[in-house]
Amino acid sequence: MSYAIVRAGGRQEKVAVGDIVTLDRVREEIGASIELPVVLLVDGDKVTSDADALAGVKVQAKVLENLRGKKIVIQKYKNKTGYKKRQGFRAALTKVEITSIA
Repeated sequence: MSYAIVRAGGRQEKVAVGDIVTLDRVREEIGASIELPVVLLVDGDKVTSDADALAGVKVQAKVLENLRGKKIVIQKYKNKTGYKKRQGFRAALTKVEITSIA
């Protein structure tokens, strides 16, 4: 089984052909193809992490949809001062399908 570790946003994701992965928002149209930078490649027993050897490796993905993440509620409170603050955050995400590792 072959898979790759790719850099996506501020994280690294383990992907194989056919996987559907949720990444930070990508500024591409739905149905467009994007290329993800490879950090590590595993092909059976062979593991490649050398930057020069990975220069020719390409991971192609197709953009399926743009969505928003679950709401995170941030609350701050200080005792005896009357200070309260409430804030929310929803991450902008993109769902992609890995089409090829070549």
